Amino acid sequence: MAGMQFEYDEEGGTFFYFLLSFWSLCLIPVTVYYFWPSNTTHEPEKEKRKGCNCEPCQLKKNRLKANSKWDKTRDSAVKFGLIIGWIILIALAYKVSKIQMDYVEYDPYMELAIDRGASQKEIKKAYRAMSLKYHPDKETGDPKKFMRVAKAYAALTDEDTKKNWEEFGNPDGPGATRFGIALPKWIVERENSMLVLAAYGLIFMIILPVVVGIWWYRSIKFSKDQVLLDTTRLYYFFFQKAPNMMLKRCIMVLGASFEFDKFHNKEVVERPSDNEEVPQLIKRLPHLDEKNKEKPLCFPYSVKARALLHAHFNRLDLQSSTLEQDKQFVIGKCPCLINEMINITAQLVAGAARNAVAHMPRLETVENCMKASQMLIQGLNERSSPLLQLPHIGQDMLKHFNTKKRHIQRITDLIAMKEEDRRLLFRNLGNEEYRDVINVCASMPYVTMEVRSEVLDDEDSTITAGSIVTVTVVLRRENMEFLFEKEDVQFSHMDQEAAEETTKAEETELELADSLKSQQQQATQPQKAVSKKQQKSKKVVKKKKAPKQAYNWKAAATEKETSKQSAMPVATVGGAETDVHKKDEENDNSEAETDDGGNDSEEEIAKTVDVISDQNKNGAEGDEDEEEQWKKYQEEAKQETTLDTKVKESHPVHCPYFSDDRQEGWWLYVGDKKNHMLITAPVQIQTLKTKEEVQLKFSAPMKPGVYTYFVILRSDSYLDYDQQQKIRLDVKEAKLVKDHPQWDISDDEEDKDKEDDSDSDYSTDMSDSE
Repeated sequence: MAGMQFEYDEEGGTFFYFLLSFWSLCLIPVTVYYFWPSNTTHEPEKEKRKGCNCEPCQLKKNRLKANSKWDKTRDSAVKFGLIIGWIILIALAYKVSKIQMDYVEYDPYMELAIDRGASQKEIKKAYRAMSLKYHPDKETGDPKKFMRVAKAYAALTDEDTKKNWEEFGNPDGPGATRFGIALPKWIVERENSMLVLAAYGLIFMIILPVVVGIWWYRSIKFSKDQVLLDTTRLYYFFFQKAPNMMLKRCIMVLGASFEFDKFHNKEVVERPSDNEEVPQLIKRLPHLDEKNKEKPLCFPYSVKARALLHAHFNRLDLQSSTLEQDKQFVIGKCPCLINEMINITAQLVAGAARNAVAHMPRLETVENCMKASQMLIQGLNERSSPLLQLPHIGQDMLKHFNTKKRHIQRITDLIAMKEEDRRLLFRNLGNEEYRDVINVCASMPYVTMEVRSEVLDDEDSTITAGSIVTVTVVLRRENMEFLFEKEDVQFSHMDQEAAEETTKAEETELELADSLKSQQQQATQPQKAVSKKQQKSKKVVKKKKAPKQAYNWKAAATEKETSKQSAMPVATVGGAETDVHKKDEENDNSEAETDDGGNDSEEEIAKTVDVISDQNKNGAEGDEDEEEQWKKYQEEAKQETTLDTKVKESHPVHCPYFSDDRQEGWWLYVGDKKNHMLITAPVQIQTLKTKEEVQLKFSAPMKPGVYTYFVILRSDSYLDYDQQQKIRLDVKEAKLVKDHPQWDISDDEEDKDKEDDSDSDYSTDMSDSE
């Protein structure tokens, strides 16, 4: 049996091959990462023409440029290191190309200087000539060469030796297997053993444990979103304590985050000048509530952070060397903290649904956190006008926007104006300043939302109690620049007052529909049964036919906008339309065929709705069934790309008062405004460039009935760009699962089956033994 033989690299040839391979594997990916061209094309002139050159934007650019000096130095150092790395790689490649390997395959024909396939006569002749020449007794003798010649002659003449050479490549048969280790031989030499042992101990017993310990100690202090776990526990405590949290309270809790405490975050800078500057800043903020005794809201770091936040909301000028730097640090940390607050409220809502939490946070609490994000990015308070998001517009100019001739409160109203009127309104601004205003308005988002709610089921798509409802929302985003040529533009925004008016108007419509339904049912009875009370109810209904219109933005819209709004699909539930009047007519026709003569009941309405849904299902059979089933199969089988895996890039936000550049983001969720409940956890969308499709899933209510929810879209960067769309769920009773005859297996049959199985096993065992 052949043995094994390990050999270290004495000449360094194998070691250089290993070093070249390892260095290439490290250097090439790093070079590709740093020098791979980005997808975004830079057009400085175009960006300068379409960008904003207002004073706050210029100050922000200068501040970011000053902060990026270290980044430039780091990039230069990385590039210099890569150049040195490539020089080393080229030197290694040159060194390897000059190395000659000492191992040569044994060839007896080469040793005898004859061609392959030579005859035995030629072999013997060559052997005699070379043996006489290289014999040790001769003057031209060479003992080593003579031994190789004799070995080659034996390999070509002796049958056993020739067989060994042909099979193993060696006339002596299988030799020891040689393993070359790509390390220099001096590593294993005795005089260098202490140095090698010391190097191993330093690397694997000191440096590696220290690095892993530092990483572990830092990682256990943060969540996956890089928020301190102490801050997360703080949010849990306050949101569970106060389910209905006002906006001012949310800002107080935000300012109490431990990211602003020197003990928890070493990045925080505490200066002796804070003892003088912070009290002076507090005097300029009357509604700060700095005398609150609740911990940790009363701690100095919390009061300072809260004061800096309110100074940012009111756009107060601070000293650039001290408080301004602290303010930029605080507002830079806040976006991820606000996201953590929203996630925690959603978790508490889910916990309250399964009775794990005593108090469920209200819908207003989540929306106040989102409102704080908008205020943070734009540097505005809750009472500020949305027009202050535009450049060169101050408080002194707002009084010209609301006069007897014009009533402009929002950016959409400004865009809907004619160019002549708009330029006349900004007559105090120069051409460059006016261009900044128009450019920012043109870059604002115009988002349309299409909503579809259904139950993804192969057999029945009817929404039943406790079923999983899937709300599919298709978002399309455009810039508002295409709206400047329109004189009348209709926008679907919403605020708190508009939402309340909308819900009131919807309740009025439902009452009107019920009254019309009862009126038409009573009209089917004989005319003798008509009484004075019915006539009075008709008069009352006539009075209710003109409810107050809720929150109109513009009087009329252009044909293109009207067609775009009408093209949006109506939210359907279980295949039935949500139009109240159409459903009433169908119910009246179905009930007119029955001669009961009494008032309508809930059971009769449910039966008629089931009949209508069955008719719709039967009408959809045929060729369309296959297409619908194929579409459903595609939707279910499609592996949707999650929002987290996509590159978080959408559109830049005009936010000159924020500490860093910002990309647009949106929150999408389903809410119940009537009960002040959050139905689905808010989904953060940071990839909306042109179109995005998002699915929201939740459980239907456990009680049958008609429920009204709202699909709400909120911006995390802009004020007054929120919108909502109503969906109506017609929840039916859950169907009972009928027992199949095959499921009814008696105990006797089970025992019999077990006996049969045991008999069959025994028989197989007996047959095997036989």
